[in-house]
Amino acid sequence: MLGSLLKGGVEIVNDARQADAMIVNTCSFIDAAQEESVDTILESSAVREAGNRGQALIVSGCLPQRFRADLPRLMPEVDAFMGIDQVEQVGLIVEEAIAKRAARLSAPADAIGKPTKRAGRVKSKLAELSVAGGKAEEHGHGHGAEESLREGGHFGKTRRPVIPRAAETPVLSVTVRPNYVPNFESPRFRLTPKHFAYVKIAEGCNHPCSFCIIPRMRGSHRSRLPKDIVAEAKQLIADGVKELNLISQDSTYYGLDLRPNHSRAIASPEKFNAATRALGVEGTTLSRLLRELNALEGDFWIRLLYTHPAHWTDELITTMAECSKVVRYVDMPLQHVQDDMLVRMRRETDGRYIRDLIRRIRAGIPGIALRTTFIVGFPGETEAHFQTLLDFIAETRFERLGVFGYSQEDGTIAGKMAGQVTPAKRRDRRERAMAIQQKVARSVSEAAVGRQLRVLVEKEASAGELAGASVSSWEHGFIRGRETRGGELATRGRYLVARGEADAPDIDGRVYIRGRAVVGGFARVRIVGHTDYDLIATPI
Repeated sequence: MLGSLLKGGVEIVNDARQADAMIVNTCSFIDAAQEESVDTILESSAVREAGNRGQALIVSGCLPQRFRADLPRLMPEVDAFMGIDQVEQVGLIVEEAIAKRAARLSAPADAIGKPTKRAGRVKSKLAELSVAGGKAEEHGHGHGAEESLREGGHFGKTRRPVIPRAAETPVLSVTVRPNYVPNFESPRFRLTPKHFAYVKIAEGCNHPCSFCIIPRMRGSHRSRLPKDIVAEAKQLIADGVKELNLISQDSTYYGLDLRPNHSRAIASPEKFNAATRALGVEGTTLSRLLRELNALEGDFWIRLLYTHPAHWTDELITTMAECSKVVRYVDMPLQHVQDDMLVRMRRETDGRYIRDLIRRIRAGIPGIALRTTFIVGFPGETEAHFQTLLDFIAETRFERLGVFGYSQEDGTIAGKMAGQVTPAKRRDRRERAMAIQQKVARSVSEAAVGRQLRVLVEKEASAGELAGASVSSWEHGFIRGRETRGGELATRGRYLVARGEADAPDIDGRVYIRGRAVVGGFARVRIVGHTDYDLIATPI
């Protein structure tokens, strides 16, 4: 993200050379994204040196959150580091970073950090530090693993490393343990199109999944107050938003941390259901939030993303069935279905529970589209384990499904497990799983022909989009085949891109409308054709 200082805030600009500050937002959830972030930071430094040496370079997000004590030494050319809690302070941090850059340029030449081609060394050091963090996790230090990052500060404090020369000391604004919760009163700059928006209902996660590092960087689950979410939703609807996408790391846990004397230890289905029942009618839950949003005036959709299977309740199923504005769509990453794998993944569910939950959801919410993701090639996964998953995919016939080949990440419990599966075998299993899902998806698309759908019209389709209608997308894994089968999209004539209730933005299929409709609004269409993953329609 590129920014220039504007009345204490950040203005998005298109040309890095015109900006007073460059903000590089980083990811550290998986090693590949972490390495890409390092490359981007060093490339940004080189761009600055070549075109605008007075420009401040700021690194934000998960990378400084994870390596707050070490990044200032590894990347001295950066003027400021900010974590995930500092959203509301970005204007002040930009000001400090610009002042810091000016001080550096006025200092003696040997005191100014020079960019070098050292990406490999930085990546290796971060991987080394990740391993140290993983050891702390294994010995029960919990989500934060502050000791592994060699910081002795208290919760919510920021730490500054000791660097000899004042001119080289960056601005460091990173909380030891994240505690920020989004606030409606904070100004928001939306990057999505006008007709849909993401609404974060909570931050952090309490789950102990062995393959995931999110709790260490994002902290424990923290729900926004319902009135704050409703206020934001009202404003978005007034601004013309037609679809509210509710997101968090674990949306089904929403509200449970707000109960009196709450404990994090209610991740299992049994404990979670008991805690939900104990709340009574006045307690804050996802179901009650959905009903409040559903009661708002206006013509709009509500889409629920990132639900954990362990936290579904009968009340939630009933709520989704009864709320007309909540789309018939469930995003529920299952990761696996074989019992041994679920235990090793620390998913708090088993195959029998998962099968029963799917049965209850489909029976309770007619017309529901189920989206899930699976991890294949997880440590210890045998061919028999994998076959159980393949059989489940074929039998369950998910309307939407993505598959990840397991990624061995430093700092996770799974990263050190015995029985690591080779990369070649992971790729092979991912391709075999998606081959089965492709057949399922094709039949699901075929069954839609002749039906009428209500869709949200996104934009006019380009020739390139039409030609690549079946290319792969992987927000949630590989969800599209590389070849178009079962149908063709003509590249001549005018098409519009739309989405139905079963299609979340960016991660699912599309409805290509051959004809005219109002962009940014709802339309009724009849399905007249399909590809493997997309539908072709005409306006009604």
